[in-house]
Amino acid sequence: MGDMINFETNPSQYRHWRVEYDGAVARVHMDVDENGGLFDGYELKLNSYDLGVDIELADIVQRMRFEHPEVSVVVLQSAKDKVFCAGANIRMLAGAAHAHKVNFCKFTNETRNAMEMAEADSGQKYVAAIKGACAGGGYELALACNHIMLVDDGSSTVALPEVPLLAVLPGTGGLTRLTDKRRVRRDLCDVFCAMEEGVRGARAHDWRLVDEVVSNSKFDAIVAERAAGFAAESAKPAHKGIALTPLHKTVADDGSVRYSTLEIEMDRAGGTATLLINGPDGPPPADMDAFLTAGADAYMLRLARELDDAILHLRLNEREAGLLLFRSQGNPESLLAHEAQLHANADHWLANEVLLYWKRVLKRVDVTSRSMAALVEHGSCFAGVLAELLFAVDRSYMMEDEFEGDNRPIATITLSSSNLGMMPMANGLSRLATRFLGEPETLQAVEAAAGTPLDADDARTHGLVTFAYDDVDWEDELRIFIEERASFSPDAMTGMEANLRFAGPETMETRIFGRLTAWQNWIFQRPNAAGEEGALQRYGSGVRGKYNMERV
Repeated sequence: MGDMINFETNPSQYRHWRVEYDGAVARVHMDVDENGGLFDGYELKLNSYDLGVDIELADIVQRMRFEHPEVSVVVLQSAKDKVFCAGANIRMLAGAAHAHKVNFCKFTNETRNAMEMAEADSGQKYVAAIKGACAGGGYELALACNHIMLVDDGSSTVALPEVPLLAVLPGTGGLTRLTDKRRVRRDLCDVFCAMEEGVRGARAHDWRLVDEVVSNSKFDAIVAERAAGFAAESAKPAHKGIALTPLHKTVADDGSVRYSTLEIEMDRAGGTATLLINGPDGPPPADMDAFLTAGADAYMLRLARELDDAILHLRLNEREAGLLLFRSQGNPESLLAHEAQLHANADHWLANEVLLYWKRVLKRVDVTSRSMAALVEHGSCFAGVLAELLFAVDRSYMMEDEFEGDNRPIATITLSSSNLGMMPMANGLSRLATRFLGEPETLQAVEAAAGTPLDADDARTHGLVTFAYDDVDWEDELRIFIEERASFSPDAMTGMEANLRFAGPETMETRIFGRLTAWQNWIFQRPNAAGEEGALQRYGSGVRGKYNMERV
């Protein structure tokens, strides 16, 4: 699995999905190409999926918001007979490297979350129309929808059979969504998740596993009727979308990546990737009409897309880059002007979608299993939404006073409304509120400083950076930190960072990314699941996995 994984795609390249648009209703048909696996060694039978299938789905969900804002209802259904979706491909899971399995689950979780939030954020309601077997990750895909319809034909079922069949957990939030979202009783969840055969018909509805059960003869008509009804109830106005044009990206032999707004410099020997974000090189568009005309080339949208792609690229393709360093350069006032245009026009559909996209990108940074630090250097532009990166990373370092031979503007941090609750973390709190948990006076003082450029002394006083150094200590302190981080166990770092990043209340989202991901990460390495005689290896052979029966 050494080939580079590309997260960029478009409808002309889809191999596994077909989308039909009819005014306010879009129909997304899952039709997985058996021979279209991302890697060799397995067939994607029965609408089972791998990362490549989900990359296309993520692209559909994203394009639905930007290219088809007129859509208020998305109907998700299978194009194959007698199967909705068999879930993640077992042969792929059995053969994939551990890091690939974990990041695959994380990405699918992020895609499901984006589907789930689409109704509240963008007025797009997802409806799952289930005909045939709907098992494992297939049912988790349905659970991410806002409304689930199941045909009552005597054979169509919903199931989460991972525990009895595979010795793993449902990896895409299924357990959590059953209890927290659908309010299924815990004892019934226990029964359901121990069943290989799943649940059908009235029982599925009685247990709240689906929202309605419809006879086979009426199913297609009722699905269409329900979609039309949901669309009629929607207050979402119809707008003409913009095209998400291809990213401007080049990858060098040494792993460095160049985008139009940022650069990734790789130090593979040192296990470090440095992301340099370039601020805008001109003023924002004159108005939202001009922003619409610019479309995907508008700076704030272009940067969000490129940063999103960069994070995913590093996750899957540069696994030994254990430390990500965020830097920036540019005029913070210019960046804030571009951002202010979005805030001033938050009632405009496109401005709103760009802000929501930034919320999702920052959440992706939050849950990325790498050590992360930000370097606030002279000439940087950590302001507004980019300042959020300072509170997402594990540590931040800031230059103080003038540096000999450096005539760039003194380093500052400027907060905006983006930092005051508009971009919440998975715990429902802003990153600043999470940072200053239990310190309301400190948080109030920080929020009162919004709009004022803060130098190193001010930033340190307000607790916005971890350390500030002058030109005597800057390089040595950074070198010590980088070398120290590289010497620690990556496993210990992943565990420590995940525990520290999500202080405060637990939510369905933190449980999916924190508790569930941690357990799945552990289980994927255990011999009961992944060993030569484990369930993943023996699946489909007719021989049960050989288990070590000790409880750990």
